[in-house]
Amino acid sequence: MSSGPSQVDSTPAQLDSRTCQVDFYVLQDPRKSASHLACQLALMAWEQGMRSMLLVTDTQQAAQLDDLMWSVPHGRFLPHGLCSDVSSANPAPPIAIGHRQDLAEAQVEVVINLHTEVVPAPVRFRRVLELVPARESDRQASRLKFRSYREAGLDPVSHNMT
Repeated sequence: MSSGPSQVDSTPAQLDSRTCQVDFYVLQDPRKSASHLACQLALMAWEQGMRSMLLVTDTQQAAQLDDLMWSVPHGRFLPHGLCSDVSSANPAPPIAIGHRQDLAEAQVEVVINLHTEVVPAPVRFRRVLELVPARESDRQASRLKFRSYREAGLDPVSHNMT
């Protein structure tokens, strides 16, 4: 595991007219779950006709999100699956759960980032949604990610989630 977020690739060719919208969703209540918020954001993207990928740190987090998406949001079905299950016989679902290496093949408009590092080459995506934990001690990686996106010429926006 790296000590901090990697830098965003900010070569001039990367920044084009489709510049990505980066939003940071800042949880205010430590009892609120970033995973639950990720499910809600995935639902919103799907309802708007956009394919999304939830970017996770490890296989355990992927399995937890996969389980959670069967019940959150309550009363709703989220068509989702693990990137590791995608094949020619089993195409990618509208909501994918994957790791950084899965981004290279991802055909999505929205990345919901639960990883501690920035999304590489973010302008490939229409939107990047960063989830910021409520505990102050867990926010340093998010601050570094915010700075990295800004240094790459993107204009991240913060939203306080109460």
